[in-house]
Amino acid sequence: MANQPQQLTLPPPRTYTRTDFTALRAFVQRLPAATIARLYYDPERSPHAATADAMDRFLGTMRDDLVHLALLHGSSVLAEHLKASIKQHGSAKLTAMTLRMVEQASTLAAAAPLAMHPVHLWFRPLIAQRLSGEGIDTLGALIDYCNARGGSWWRSVPRIGALRARAIVTWLRRHEATLGAKVAADVDTESLVPALQPAGANPGAVRAIVIGGDPAEPRLAPFEHLAVPAALSGGNGIQRGFNRATSFAFIRAEHDLAAVHAYLHRYRDRPTTLRAYTRELERLILWSVVVRQKALSSLAVEDCEAYKDFLKTPLPSFMGPKRPRSSGRWRPFTPDGLSADSQAYAVRVLRAAFAWLVDVRYLAGNPWSAVHEPATITRESSVQVHRALPARLWAQVRKALDERCAALGATALEDEEGRRQWRAARAAILLMGDSGLRRAEATAARREALCLARSDDYTSRRVASSRAEPGQSSEPAAATPAVWTLTVVGKRRKERTVPVSNATVTALRAHWSDRGRDFDATHAQGPLIAPQWIPATHTAMERHDKNEDDVPYTVDALGRVVRMAIQRLSTETAALADFTTEDLVQLANTSSHAFRHTFGTRAVAREMPTDVVQAILGHASLQTTSIYVRAERRRMLEAAARYYADEAE
Repeated sequence: MANQPQQLTLPPPRTYTRTDFTALRAFVQRLPAATIARLYYDPERSPHAATADAMDRFLGTMRDDLVHLALLHGSSVLAEHLKASIKQHGSAKLTAMTLRMVEQASTLAAAAPLAMHPVHLWFRPLIAQRLSGEGIDTLGALIDYCNARGGSWWRSVPRIGALRARAIVTWLRRHEATLGAKVAADVDTESLVPALQPAGANPGAVRAIVIGGDPAEPRLAPFEHLAVPAALSGGNGIQRGFNRATSFAFIRAEHDLAAVHAYLHRYRDRPTTLRAYTRELERLILWSVVVRQKALSSLAVEDCEAYKDFLKTPLPSFMGPKRPRSSGRWRPFTPDGLSADSQAYAVRVLRAAFAWLVDVRYLAGNPWSAVHEPATITRESSVQVHRALPARLWAQVRKALDERCAALGATALEDEEGRRQWRAARAAILLMGDSGLRRAEATAARREALCLARSDDYTSRRVASSRAEPGQSSEPAAATPAVWTLTVVGKRRKERTVPVSNATVTALRAHWSDRGRDFDATHAQGPLIAPQWIPATHTAMERHDKNEDDVPYTVDALGRVVRMAIQRLSTETAALADFTTEDLVQLANTSSHAFRHTFGTRAVAREMPTDVVQAILGHASLQTTSIYVRAERRRMLEAAARYYADEAE
């Protein structure tokens, strides 16, 4: 039988990632293999870096592969040099210069990044660990993450600063062809790094953005960056607003924006109120300038009615997912829109703001006084107690938090950073769940306001016993155990004292240890919960330059820490066995405020007097606190109904 021609199939050339090439350069420079494995690889994800011998063999094989390709595709001079080295030493002995030449000649060995590649193949372990911690496991997921959040995507990833984020985005753009996906145009690599201020400029100055453009594709900006075109500013001159008062004004405001700043300045010591009022006024300004194309001081009753309708159905261009205010993708409205209660609240805020502008003689009249609030339903209860965690789920959450604060690996730096984040979240959750604090109250809580309170009753009982009648026992009654108490300033600037559990104090002590501070020092002071690392942003650096050890989380930042911890508990594989499907659904929808409700319902369930619960929670009315009593009664009836149904079966 005649020989048939055979088709020879050659295996594809071995390919190597950027991390591999970096490791080989270190190998050529005689860095120990064990050190290379620790610096550039994660042993759990890269088997060839599990031991020093395995690392040495892998890099030796890689070197030989590259030399072979260089012999085939490199210059004759390089080939002769490599052959002479192999003949003399048995294998090619490379220097930093010859390795660079070999890399250029062996381009077939350079792997092309693909969207499905894990991030640890292309980034160092520290970076890969931080990305994976946010659920970013592949290069495709990283691009989606950047595109969803815009230029400030890196702010949500711990320890990924502006400069590192800039390098990552630049690298992704360079490999868009092989990745098969593009980084969005507004993920601007230049805007990630704060611009240098010119000499003599105010270091706290922020970049102003003149709003306007087509309402379908407007140019929007949050209040702190907002600038209004001169023609719509309502200022003195030909652009003066129709509703500007002609008499002497009590404020120095040359235009509408300055008048609004003067009004908001009244609430500078009430941050929660200031944030809420700023939100409503910035929305009106954006609508007035971009959509209505009128100055704020030219709005009439018809305009106010039109804005009230706009609140029901904002333009799509004004809505978007929640983003940082520094992001170019920030929008004044969320995709869900505003509820009827929120619309009514906006009208009340604007009516009060315009009334003040009339009182200080900036405006001649208040057009909002003729506008009715949107119709709302007077609800039986405005407190969403159904979000409170049941006792069983609350105990499971606490157990899971303790495990994640202590059970992660004790050797890797990444695991230590993870434990610190978990311990900060645990301290905040316990402070709200065991003491009933609001998120803002937990943010503002300070160490000097926390103390171990002794029972005053014990002293009075001892005095009473010393004056007992002859024949009566003079033994003092048992002392009530000492309890940690914390004094906070709550809503309406009212001060109150709340109890703090021993578990919370233990969690706070661990969090302070992570920050390198002594919780039990004689004169310890500072925020109970504070960030452990500072983002590379101008605002963050400015806040921490004032007093590095005395700057707490912002209210929103603490909320993100808590929310991210709870979401990770509801999605991590290790935790799924501990929770039912209903538990995971509830955890996925749990906010920081739910832990305050958890304290209220548990306190009532364990028969704490209602007036005591009211004092701890800081409710102005006992009627509000009684909602937790009704919630417990409803839960009792539901449980009884299920019990009797099971009995009948």
